[in-house]
Amino acid sequence: MTPEEILSYPPTVLSEEQRTFYFDNGYLLLEKIVPDDWVERLRAATADMIEESRAITRSDAKWDLEDGHTAAAPRLRRLSSPNDHHPAYWDYASRSLVADIVADLVGPNVKFHHSKLNFKWARGGEEVKWHQDIQFWPHTNYSPCTVGTYIYDCGPDQGPLGIIPGSHKGELYDQYDDDGEWIGCLRPDDEAGLDAGKAVYLDGPAGSLTIHNCRTLHGSKPNRSDEGRPLLLNVYAGADAFTYTHNPLKSKYDQAIVRGAPARWAHHDPRPCLLPPDWSGGYSSIFAVQQGEDRTAAE
Repeated sequence: MTPEEILSYPPTVLSEEQRTFYFDNGYLLLEKIVPDDWVERLRAATADMIEESRAITRSDAKWDLEDGHTAAAPRLRRLSSPNDHHPAYWDYASRSLVADIVADLVGPNVKFHHSKLNFKWARGGEEVKWHQDIQFWPHTNYSPCTVGTYIYDCGPDQGPLGIIPGSHKGELYDQYDDDGEWIGCLRPDDEAGLDAGKAVYLDGPAGSLTIHNCRTLHGSKPNRSDEGRPLLLNVYAGADAFTYTHNPLKSKYDQAIVRGAPARWAHHDPRPCLLPPDWSGGYSSIFAVQQGEDRTAAE
């Protein structure tokens, strides 16, 4: 669906002003919109998963560990596909107001794509360099969006999500280096050309949502504070958006319809999209690839 078609449907959660802001700027910050009972369920699930991670000694398809991780003192970068590993996460992704909010932005028929929980651990949680999402997992159109949920308060020193407003209307960048290796971020010369002074950092209290379009330039700084910054990320798309590459974080819920009905027609945006490497052979995480640890890693 086009933005005009989406806006022809009355919203269920968002205001018309918020929807228009999203289409104009490529992002939204909704402060403390998630009810406290959901936040508590997500915190409990996350505590369970951190406890499980104590038995993990090396990164794998599920866990991405930060240097210094031990059973006594876990240090995590990411839990991949959390919806597959604890029922509270999928309940939240599919049954909470989050999917209703997404329907206000992509149309009444919404499908799920993938999820991840980026921990941004205290005192050193790594940066995420400027990048765009859609080159990691191209779709037939640009409706996909990522919804981040702050499980705990996130202040400006904790590495909140940074956005360059309006960048979703600009070009898609080449996220390979000069040698043809996937780097999962902008090349140094492209990054140097950004007006970083326009960046907006989306910190907020627990229960706040960050939403950004798949074309929007975004990243985050390291966490130098004494508090972690777990950010639960769920990716959705309009039901008329279809993938044409392997899902790098394949979930058992991939393509599940969470609102409305399946599409009978695919919508094709005429703007081209960069293709990623073939993820079917395995991957790790955006942290690993951007830090040069694993050139086969996925987003």
